[in-house]
Amino acid sequence: MSNVDTSIAAVSALLSAGAALAAWRASRQANEAATKANETAAAVARIEQERWHRELTPQLRIKLQAEPHERLYVRFDGPAKLGELHVELRIQDDFDGSRPPHLVGTLTPEQVADVIWGPYRFRPGVDDADALGRAVPAFSLLPGGRTRLAVDPSPRPSWYEGTDGEQRWRDRYRTSPIRLWAVCTAPEHEPWKLAFAVPRDGGWALGGA
Repeated sequence: MSNVDTSIAAVSALLSAGAALAAWRASRQANEAATKANETAAAVARIEQERWHRELTPQLRIKLQAEPHERLYVRFDGPAKLGELHVELRIQDDFDGSRPPHLVGTLTPEQVADVIWGPYRFRPGVDDADALGRAVPAFSLLPGGRTRLAVDPSPRPSWYEGTDGEQRWRDRYRTSPIRLWAVCTAPEHEPWKLAFAVPRDGGWALGGA
């Protein structure tokens, strides 16, 4: 092969390599652009889904009826498009009660967990409430529907001793609201977790507003 032929072959190889590199770069840029577009579309879809989820937050109302029997009334106002809603309720300990500062180091975690740190509990064994009265399993409500659940004053802990032990325990939560978590589920939707502070005066506590 002559020097001319060798030079032509070298130039052709160099041009081919350059074309291949340019094609690779173009392909890489296209892939990066497609990936970024997909990530942007996914982020927009996620934001829209979260917005839609917030807009569909269940609007629940809960109130205490003390007379003639102590009951919690739970009402589902909407949105109607959710259809049947499943609601699970759980007593939330008062913030200061769940970690009693004056008893730190004297109680075991089990002892603390066995106390309902608040004014009321669900009535154990009624409405399928657990043995402690901490929670009731999910029940169903249709838009505009309501149900009622039996509650009792929370029992005093064993270390509230003496003839005035019961009174001291009642006085501790005399004006405290009933704090609840409501976990709401509906078909084809992520769950909602709503917090409630139900007043003792019979007024409605609102959730999802």
